[in-house]
Amino acid sequence: VKLSITWGMLNKFPIADALAKTSELGFDGFEMFNWRDAKTLDTFATEAKKYPNLECATLVANKGVEAPGCGLVNPKERDQFLKEMASAVDAAKRVNCKKLVTLTGNEVPGVSREDQMASAIAGLKAVAPMLEKNGITAVVEILNTYVDHKGYYLYTVKDGARLIDAVGSPNVKILFDIYHVQIMEGFLIPNIRKNIDRIGHFHIGDVPGRHQPGTGEINYRNVFKAIWELGYEGYAALEYGPTVPVYEDMVNMRKMTRFS
Repeated sequence: VKLSITWGMLNKFPIADALAKTSELGFDGFEMFNWRDAKTLDTFATEAKKYPNLECATLVANKGVEAPGCGLVNPKERDQFLKEMASAVDAAKRVNCKKLVTLTGNEVPGVSREDQMASAIAGLKAVAPMLEKNGITAVVEILNTYVDHKGYYLYTVKDGARLIDAVGSPNVKILFDIYHVQIMEGFLIPNIRKNIDRIGHFHIGDVPGRHQPGTGEINYRNVFKAIWELGYEGYAALEYGPTVPVYEDMVNMRKMTRFS
């Protein structure tokens, strides 16, 4: 399974050193650094060229989980959503990144979930031509509302699948965050098998606690094997707080996700 690591797990290290170590440890990608900071983006654009085996797997398109002023579920925010996506596409091209983490934002009070779904579909349909033109895919993230993100709109795989199907673009897919899905509904392997063609990216974290696989209730070896057997060619990215030194954890994760 191709492995990436979210930059929040490595941001205490200098970028050059962390990229070198990520490559050395056999990872395939890195993701979700703060591209809105021009100096940071320039540094990644320069340093990543030294490691042709490493890909920038994703960048975050809107401004955080709540997507203030630029979410999908409020049609009044559509213009700003499209502007944020355009800026993210420009940044992604600087680092040859092909996927943008896209958040629906929080539910709009007093508006039905059906109307909010319609707004999300319309927003993604509006941005799809730009994504297709640039060879970039939006991966729309499913998050849990029980522990971490109360009020977030997209919290079930079923609604995620409905959203992707309604948009109907090969450049709009689901970000299947295993940690979040386990909290909300479980049924991980059947959900993955049923939706693998809709899934463009995975995030990893165990439950409870959001630490590394092996610290909680998820049998990650079996989950990874199912993903591998399905022939999935995208990334699975570490996104958690490890209870051991991060580089030690990365070694363990590389071993856990090898099947041949």
